[in-house]
Amino acid sequence: MKQFKHLIKPYIIWASILIVVPLILIVLYAFTSDGNEVLTLHFTWANFAKFLEATYLSVILKSFRLGILTTLICLVCGYPLAYIISKYSEKVQSFLILMVTIPMWINMLLRTYAWMNILSDNGLVNNLLKMLGISPITMMYTDFSVIVGLVCNFMPFMIIPIHTSLSKMDKSLIEAANDLGANPFQTFWRITWKLSMPGVVNGIMMVFLLSISTFVIPKLLGGGQYMLIGNLIESQFISVGAWNFGSAISLILAVIILIFMSLMNKMDSQDD
Repeated sequence: MKQFKHLIKPYIIWASILIVVPLILIVLYAFTSDGNEVLTLHFTWANFAKFLEATYLSVILKSFRLGILTTLICLVCGYPLAYIISKYSEKVQSFLILMVTIPMWINMLLRTYAWMNILSDNGLVNNLLKMLGISPITMMYTDFSVIVGLVCNFMPFMIIPIHTSLSKMDKSLIEAANDLGANPFQTFWRITWKLSMPGVVNGIMMVFLLSISTFVIPKLLGGGQYMLIGNLIESQFISVGAWNFGSAISLILAVIILIFMSLMNKMDSQDD
């Protein structure tokens, strides 16, 4: 036990340096005004009050709108796929889940650039439409292109938790429902759907939180005109140089994530 404590000390030190210290600095920047020296800090709520302006509230509303739409599409498309995968043998399930996760091995930036080539005016889709005698369609820099990028990047985060819940489900309950005269819809709604709720909730939370906090996909597929929470934070740190306001937004987003995670844990404990 003493040897284990001796080995874990370096990891605690590195975790403190790489995680705890940056978080403390973000909190410090969020509650102070710009241009403060270390010994003469001026604490203020102005950074949080600024976020309540109409311009920034529209950003969070748009982020939530695209996040909810992305989550709904992932749920509608991901649940049937997870359900179908759970019907196969364990070996086949492992292979199919591997196929689902393989795109995640590729960097998100490269995947997003691939979608830019597919959806651009001279991309694969429009070239195919030209071959069929159909006029090209403008898809880039629209809600459609941003949502396509979000759905394709975050779909595995919906499929995997749902599949985990479905694969752990007691199949004898379905057999009992069939013996008691329940039709397929009743069996699915009263047994399969309810038992898969932990996975559904986990998938919804992960996809939604990733959708509202990402900045690469809206920036590239939206042509820089889609300002979501992640893009707003990036612009404050990189372009504007307003670290105090950017830290306040980051802290607000962190609180939102913690609230959703606590709700998710509460729902999981109730299901258990």
